[in-house]
Amino acid sequence: MDPVQTAAILAALASGVGGALGSQLWGGVSALVRSPFRRATSRRDTAAASGATELAALAQAPGDDWRAMALAEVLIARAAADDAFRQELEAWWVSASHITASGDVTNTITGGAFNAPVVQGRDFLGIRFGFTVSEPSGSRDLETG
Repeated sequence: MDPVQTAAILAALASGVGGALGSQLWGGVSALVRSPFRRATSRRDTAAASGATELAALAQAPGDDWRAMALAEVLIARAAADDAFRQELEAWWVSASHITASGDVTNTITGGAFNAPVVQGRDFLGIRFGFTVSEPSGSRDLETG
């Protein structure tokens, strides 16, 4: 895992990039940081930071690239000392690396009537709609309350 790329993703997520997916990924890295440290006994005995301080600092100043780099370095160091954390971080990285993928998206809908969900955006994961679409039965008055 490259610390510069990781820092770029962390900074983007802290800044609110990615909408709901970005929020979900930020929550994922936050949960990783809060997870218990399970240091491998065969690894070095130096104390590794959890990343909580660096995560909080980046959340307070999302545009600060130095804070993003500090968090990235702590995450990578912790992964080197904790095999379970490394596996979880790598799984998070696979999802998070899509957030800064290049490519603009333009969504346009014109005319017509839509009787089913319309999803516009980019980088969707696991979208499901749990209902069936029926024909519209004419116009209805909406009740407000």
